Amino acid sequence: MSSQRYDVPAETTGWVDWGIFGATMMILGGILNIIHGLVALLNDDWAVWTNSGSVYFDLTTWGWVHVLVGALVILAGAGVLTGNVLARTVGVILAGLSLVANFAYIPVQPLWALTVITLDALVIWALTAHGRELRVPR
Repeated sequence: MSSQRYDVPAETTGWVDWGIFGATMMILGGILNIIHGLVALLNDDWAVWTNSGSVYFDLTTWGWVHVLVGALVILAGAGVLTGNVLARTVGVILAGLSLVANFAYIPVQPLWALTVITLDALVIWALTAHGRELRVPR
C-alpha cells in the first residue's frame, strides 16, 4: 500500500493569480485578435483608422496574421491553464511575436495596437515571473 496522500492540496501562493491572469488574457486577446482579423479580412476600409499609406502589408495579410496568431494564442492560453511548461514557453514566444506584430500595426490602429502591446507585456511578465505557480504537482 502506498503512503502517498492525495487529499493534501498542493502548496500555492498568491502569485498563482498572475499566472491565471496571463492565461486568461491570452485567451481573451486571442479571441479579440481573431475578431479584428476577420474585420480586416471582410472590410479593409473599416479596419484602417488613420493613414493607410503607411501600412507595411496589405490589410488582408494583416487580417490573416491576426486570425492565425489569435488561434495559436488561444490554444497556448488553454495549455497554460493546465500548467504545461511547453504551453507557457509557447505562450511567451507568441506574446512576444504579437507584441512585435502590433508594433508594426500601429499605423493602422494606434489605440488597439498599443493596448495589445501593453497586454502582451503583462502576459510575458506573468508567465515568466509567476508561471511556475500553475504547475500541477506530480
